[in-house]
Amino acid sequence: MKSVLSQYRACRLCPRLCSADRTAGRRGICGESAELRVAAVLAHFGEEPPISGERGSGTVFFSGCSLRCCFCQNIQISQEHLGKTISAEHLVESLQQLAETSGVHNINFVTPDHFAAHLPLIVAQLRTKKIDIPMVYNTSGYSLVPVLQELEPFIDIYLPDFKYSDSDLANKLSHAPDYPDKALNAVAEMVRQKGFLDSFTSGHVVAGQGTLVRHLVLPGFISNSIDALSMLYTEFGRDLPISLMSQFHPVGKTEIESLQRRLYRQEFQQSVQHAQELGFQHLFVQDTELDEEGDDAPFVPDFRRKSPFRGNQGEDQLK
Repeated sequence: MKSVLSQYRACRLCPRLCSADRTAGRRGICGESAELRVAAVLAHFGEEPPISGERGSGTVFFSGCSLRCCFCQNIQISQEHLGKTISAEHLVESLQQLAETSGVHNINFVTPDHFAAHLPLIVAQLRTKKIDIPMVYNTSGYSLVPVLQELEPFIDIYLPDFKYSDSDLANKLSHAPDYPDKALNAVAEMVRQKGFLDSFTSGHVVAGQGTLVRHLVLPGFISNSIDALSMLYTEFGRDLPISLMSQFHPVGKTEIESLQRRLYRQEFQQSVQHAQELGFQHLFVQDTELDEEGDDAPFVPDFRRKSPFRGNQGEDQLK
């Protein structure tokens, strides 16, 4: 196992390859140093049913992000860096307590790419403490294959986004024109390692291993969603589990007119229809109130609260 700090000295953990010396306190493009920063540790009930189950997913929300989408629904932590600086040992203790007291089905690392060097150590310590539930890598999809290969012995479930099929759109919204290629290669590596999410074949309600790909439908960019689904079908076939999300809500500042409104029902239904026409066999469709204006946004968290998600039973375990 490589030493943790050595991987942050000239950081190349994500496709940005910024080479910042994060051990010297410099911030990478992710906005973080080599010190772990965590916004919340809680039992989360808002994931797909095979991940949340009945007792929730033991979720770690890391601060910072290497992709930095202008529409990010977690902007408080991804770009405003809300969170607490903690040691790996402190995080392990919090996760152990959560697992033992709440009975969560898994440990779910959200936006972990820029802290990926810490994960082998954290997972190894959890295993020595007899926390044997699945480990989940919940990512934007903007990941490097060599980094994923280092994680193979430690991760059981991959939950990548596949945000963009269009390089120009990826550049416009995330300054990442290489996103489609990088994300498609990353998903291929995840599937190679763990296959498709096993809850569809095992008969178990909660997943133990595999890959589930998510796609957030963006207002005004339906062709991106249509093409993204087609790319995934061509590459992986109809048995790839797909989660189509409609939870977009305007956040942050953008001059792009369509991103200043909610998603229209017709836009989302068009994406769902295309997925069904392609023949995807394992399709999750997020049920939200569409075409609604106003401030109500139940899927947009507020990490200043003890319970960041409205209606979520879990409370932040960080002390």
